[in-house]
Amino acid sequence: MSETRTIAPAEGKLGVLTVGLGAVASTLIAGVELAKRGQGLPIGSMTQMGTIRLGKRTDGRSPLIKDFVPLAKLDDIVWGAWDVFPDDAYVAASRAGVLEQGKHIEAIADVLRDVRPMKAAFERKYARNLTGEHVMATTSKREMLNGIRADINRFRDEKKVDRLVMIWCASTEIFIEPGPDHQTIESFEKAIDANSDQVAPSMLYAYAALLEGVPFANGSPNLAVDMPCLREYATQHNIPISGKDFKTGQTLMKTVLAPMVKARQLGLTGWYSTNILGNRDGEVLDAPENFKTKEESKLGVLEDILEPSKNPDLYGDVFHKVQINYYPPRGDNKEGWDNIDITGWMGYPMQIKVNFLCRDSILAAPLALDLVLYSDLAARAGLGGIQEWLSFYYKSPQVAPGLYPEHDLFIQLAKLKNTLRWLMNEDQITHLGREYYDETD
Repeated sequence: MSETRTIAPAEGKLGVLTVGLGAVASTLIAGVELAKRGQGLPIGSMTQMGTIRLGKRTDGRSPLIKDFVPLAKLDDIVWGAWDVFPDDAYVAASRAGVLEQGKHIEAIADVLRDVRPMKAAFERKYARNLTGEHVMATTSKREMLNGIRADINRFRDEKKVDRLVMIWCASTEIFIEPGPDHQTIESFEKAIDANSDQVAPSMLYAYAALLEGVPFANGSPNLAVDMPCLREYATQHNIPISGKDFKTGQTLMKTVLAPMVKARQLGLTGWYSTNILGNRDGEVLDAPENFKTKEESKLGVLEDILEPSKNPDLYGDVFHKVQINYYPPRGDNKEGWDNIDITGWMGYPMQIKVNFLCRDSILAAPLALDLVLYSDLAARAGLGGIQEWLSFYYKSPQVAPGLYPEHDLFIQLAKLKNTLRWLMNEDQITHLGREYYDETD
């Protein structure tokens, strides 16, 4: 047994601040409010529906995770948001077209109308296909940062919340690589005052959250909190951070299928992926400079899983192509096609074809809920800095410098559940299983 960790109780209200109040955030909020009232099941949420095995298989101990770990209760969640559009959560959910109007939106119309977004810190050059005008009346990055901090504190005071978590549910920004401005807090502060183009809005939200001691989870492929200066700040000040990019559709399939190919030592010559998507995310990604950010997030998965340098005969020459096509009639119902060219015994070619017709926000909402609750748990358990155990939820997981990210979904799941066991002073489960077969006295 490990040393017992002290986890502060989940007392009082948990304020959840979503950056963006579009399809994902409005679906998250509506779903949680429906679940609170027993009007729907939070399917897809590990924290609400999942179980965890404790001890030996013969012990028969598999409680619900929410009964095992001291998570915040859904009834204690209070919502806040920023968005470039002034629509409240009722209008946002209605326009998103994810949930049925009569069955799910009207049933909680009053509570959805009470979630009104604050003006967003936004610059059009980072997402030129977004045209919202509900933005802060400043082009100064310092004033935007101060404005976000003021919003956080006003929300904290007005809603009388005891703890906060911020989660990015907004659009993908243009591609930015970490550079000199992102290395230290001093260089980052200077870049903010100089209104550097290297300081995107997502970074300001992440920095504001950390300055206010608020855990930050990044559901997009933006750099946001994944920079040396903010990683170091979060570690030094013991604030949980995680990211990047909710793992919902096509990449979820890749993190299941690619480990199978590798585990069976099958060869791979090509993986062609294309998507059609019609929601606001699809519209933003229709701009090449924004798609580049998403492409980087999606392309890295295969190389990290297959490790071609360790087995060049099988994976040394893989053609990997990813496309996203904006197709408005499809709305939030995303469709992904994958053509996978594999080789088997003696190099004979075979193919796997996948056609995944999914609902983007229906898959993303439970991930966002879990990330909020686990981030809050991490804060109460004193776990600051990168929460790699939350890699399960991300396309491009944050890891400590010098480490490669673990993408295999089932290794990620084992890591997450072992972290929960460790937090609760339970034995880790290795699945060795010799204890069932070795003779004992």
